[in-house]
Amino acid sequence: MDSTIVLRPASPGPYPCKICRAPALRFGEVDFNRSCGEPRAETLPLLGVPVQFRRCTGCGFLFTECFDDWTEAEFKRLIYNSDYIRLDPDYADRRPREYASIIIKQFHADRAVLRLLDYGGGSGLLSRRLRASGFATAETFDPFTPEFSRRPDGRFDVITCFETMEHLTDPLAKIDDMVDMLSDVGVVWFSTVLQPADLASLGMSWWYIGPRNGHVSLFTGRALSIAWRRHGFTVSSFSQNMHLACRN
Repeated sequence: MDSTIVLRPASPGPYPCKICRAPALRFGEVDFNRSCGEPRAETLPLLGVPVQFRRCTGCGFLFTECFDDWTEAEFKRLIYNSDYIRLDPDYADRRPREYASIIIKQFHADRAVLRLLDYGGGSGLLSRRLRASGFATAETFDPFTPEFSRRPDGRFDVITCFETMEHLTDPLAKIDDMVDMLSDVGVVWFSTVLQPADLASLGMSWWYIGPRNGHVSLFTGRALSIAWRRHGFTVSSFSQNMHLACRN
């Protein structure tokens, strides 16, 4: 398998923020093989391929432009490949089961009438568990999974988007896509870890920065608010990781 890694060179000067277009300055760099370092994950040897990140002076959004030219095939070959589970052993089973349990508890009374879509849902395990618990409509959409790469028909009352926002090279475009699939009174329930208050002192040592995991977009609460406000949505955060976007 060809493992050649070609990244877009980082611009030396300010770069427009992908969220608010304010100037984003260089913040630091990590090796391509840097993953999130969760307790059960493996640590890969360094490759000597630097990935530059920059942080917005307006909304605080932290991101890299280095993967913006990559095709879907390149992401599949170099990040979302057979080694990925070594870096995030919970993504395939444990995490979707836990999230499914939360959704069942929250929406169980309306399971027969709600149309639910799991956006970026990987193997579809979450949706399968919801259907098994009585949800009449629970579908999966994930362009990196051939079985679920076709855009679903119709609109949905609830869109879940767990552990996906941090993987998006163009988060505004994907938010546009989710809103386009949402019913007029629908909500988007999503997870992504917000930057800590002391990020400036932590710098690139913050554990959530991990290009080998595909973590290329790291949000502040302000950045999330600006991103969803374009569609008239308000974002409520229940924790540093769990958020709800809705029109009212």
